[in-house]
Amino acid sequence: MIGLLQRVASAQVQVDGEVVGAIGAGLMVLVGVEKTDDEAAAARLLTRLLGYRVFADDTGRMNRSLADIDGGLLLVPQFTLAADTRSGTRPGFSTAAEPERARALFEHLSRLATERHSQVAGGVFGAHMQVSLTNDGPVTFWLTS
Repeated sequence: MIGLLQRVASAQVQVDGEVVGAIGAGLMVLVGVEKTDDEAAAARLLTRLLGYRVFADDTGRMNRSLADIDGGLLLVPQFTLAADTRSGTRPGFSTAAEPERARALFEHLSRLATERHSQVAGGVFGAHMQVSLTNDGPVTFWLTS
């Protein structure tokens, strides 16, 4: 699984003009699912997201994790992260998981997150979403599991 995380001051997702997920300070994560991913990959990604040290400690160094600060976690499914962009001018999606498999794994990741963290929100799989955020830093990392 791919997680493109951004440290945010706030973030939200809208579908058809309605806010379906929002957080304050924390991580907004775009999630891509590849063909080879499974539930274990989702669990590994979540462990990395909750423990990845991207928040400042008292000295200003990135030594604190989302779990340490009890910040918000906004998970947004994004099919295009799994694109094959190695050549040409049009992305290919042969490496992306089939939609139903991707949906099941994204929902599994979301359930695990809700069980393990106090502030979790999410986008809607397969929907046309408008994502807005205030990137804090900016701080952005690409994680895989």
